[in-house]
Amino acid sequence: MVRNSGSTTNPLASSAFLILVALADQPRYGLSIAEEVARYTKDRIQLGPGTLYNTIKKLLDGGLVEAAPTRDDDDPRRRYYAITPTGQAAVRSEAARLTELVDAIRDKHLTPSRG
Repeated sequence: MVRNSGSTTNPLASSAFLILVALADQPRYGLSIAEEVARYTKDRIQLGPGTLYNTIKKLLDGGLVEAAPTRDDDDPRRRYYAITPTGQAAVRSEAARLTELVDAIRDKHLTPSRG
């Protein structure tokens, strides 16, 4: 267990964190989640199908995401996922933990120079 700002939580696996961030603004289906992760990481991270769907299953089992309704105008085979309030709390906690880590990196002057 890791202590974060007075609460005890486990850090999220990086794939779980990335998926929760992708779902933070709207429900998405699998490929759309992978595309959103690639977009906001500037193609530095590509979630393969195994990682994507195994992580989604773990997030579903943990109550961090839930099945969302399929859109009427969409392919009925697509399964949509939405972040839950528990998932929102987890992603916020992980973001706070990572922010503290980045602050420590900056304090140690380990960030790459810009320009």
